[in-house]
Amino acid sequence: MVPSYAEQEAGCGHGRFILAHGQDVASQLARPKMVATRLLELINNFAVVTCLTGDVHAQQIKLFSFLQNRAVFRFDPADEEKRKKLCEEILNILEKDTKTSCQVACLEALRILSRDKKVLVPVTTKKNMQILMRLAKLDTVEDSLERVSEYSVIVEALKCLCNIIFNSAIAQKLSLELNLAAMLCNLLKKCKDQQFVDDIKCFDLRLLFLLSLLHTDIRSQLRQELQGVQVLTQALESSLCVRWTEEYKAAEDHDRAPLSLQETDCAIEALKALFNVTLDSWNVHSENESHQFRYMAAILRHCLLTSGPTEDKTEELHSNAINLLSNVPVSCLDVLISPSCQEETDIKYNGMNMGAIQILLDFMEKRIDKGSSYREGLTPVLSLLTECCRTHRNIRKFIKAQVLPPLRDVSNRPEVGTTVRNKLVRLMTHVDLGVKQIAAEFLFVLCKERVDTLLKYTGYGNAAGLLAARGLLAGGRGDHWYSDDEDTDTEEYKSAKPNINLITGHLEEPMPNPMDEMTEEQKEYEAMKLVNMFDKLSRDEFIKPMGVRPDGTMAPLEETVSQYHTNKQDSSDSD
Repeated sequence: MVPSYAEQEAGCGHGRFILAHGQDVASQLARPKMVATRLLELINNFAVVTCLTGDVHAQQIKLFSFLQNRAVFRFDPADEEKRKKLCEEILNILEKDTKTSCQVACLEALRILSRDKKVLVPVTTKKNMQILMRLAKLDTVEDSLERVSEYSVIVEALKCLCNIIFNSAIAQKLSLELNLAAMLCNLLKKCKDQQFVDDIKCFDLRLLFLLSLLHTDIRSQLRQELQGVQVLTQALESSLCVRWTEEYKAAEDHDRAPLSLQETDCAIEALKALFNVTLDSWNVHSENESHQFRYMAAILRHCLLTSGPTEDKTEELHSNAINLLSNVPVSCLDVLISPSCQEETDIKYNGMNMGAIQILLDFMEKRIDKGSSYREGLTPVLSLLTECCRTHRNIRKFIKAQVLPPLRDVSNRPEVGTTVRNKLVRLMTHVDLGVKQIAAEFLFVLCKERVDTLLKYTGYGNAAGLLAARGLLAGGRGDHWYSDDEDTDTEEYKSAKPNINLITGHLEEPMPNPMDEMTEEQKEYEAMKLVNMFDKLSRDEFIKPMGVRPDGTMAPLEETVSQYHTNKQDSSDSD
């Protein structure tokens, strides 16, 4: 058994959020397999409620016995009132000055009980929320945490607040009234450059993430009043141990050890909180905002070049960095590439360091190879790469050289094979509309939105959906401007081009024409047979014959034929 996402200890995280596309958050939390227990029977046996007003030592013994149920997630509805009473009595103890060990035991018991939404009514009062905030040192005026010895109490209180706020709408409203977000930001500042506070920092960030996720007013407060972007960016920077060599460029130490588990978890929590706070930040209106986002992009570049303690943790770290990069205004994404120094051994293109872009490409291919959860796992990185390629020429040319290199072997269909191009072309006909659209858009942008170039790499059959949606079935190019540098075809492609099937996009051997040996009567018979078949399908509304208007959009066949005759007649009416 593992604890729920809200209360996971730093370094024990099992839940991953992918928040770029409005998914239901509760469904994304890591849920352990719940098992029936005798929890309430144990409560009765321990007589906790009775002991709470008696001897302190006896209280601790009872509570420590109760805490053997840390893995309990399912509760008996029949004993709901007893659990509510237990919550009340625990909070009565916490209101008094008791020993640290007793406070920790009480808070851990409350954390177990707070997993049950139905017993939170006595907990979610202004008075009791303030008790937990006091224990978490959220109301203290101390400038530093160095003088605070009860770290375990702070951590357990923050865990309780995480569970309570996640499970209670009343607690979420009280959080705004009690100005909890401001206190959390203040505590986060105290954690800066302090040792032994990683757990405190991690759960502080997790609580800010939950508040910004579940309450839009708190999200706005963080963004506009509390300088949340700056505070959270600094927390991310300290978690990643960034060292700057110049503005917007962090030092790259290739021999640096991976991040520790706690550092990785803190960075992930900061990334998720920042994602919420920076939603809808497409328009940057001030120089200060532009600087803040470019600074953030530089940290995210460093994050992409950093590894965690395990492969799974590294992927989770990079996934959340990519989600946040999707919120960064595209004009600030040029920070992802930087002029390459002579001594650097990183991946270079046109004098620019492309290490971070290569990480994004590798991440994209890895997500494609997984073969599942494309909408949540793949579309964020594809969207990010598409916008980077649309805006930044060097990034587009570097990626195209890897994804769509000059064609040489055209003997196989574009969707057949193991190259990145083959994998992306296969996605163009995926059953998920969002996935197929973003995959096609990415390839279209790599082709500088030129229809002829796209058809060369994908075939008309694979590209038809995108072209129909964009009104480009008649050819042409998209709306965005790109540089005029020409693509050059290889000699192999030029020699094979006359025999390439434009629909399938690959080389086909010349096939004998079955009509060559037919008489004119046979041809007429087969033609009428085909017409009658189409007519029947059309009348029964199994299909709807369509044509292409002069502007490249689709329309019913009757309309396009009528327009053709009208245009032909107009062109013949001349003096």
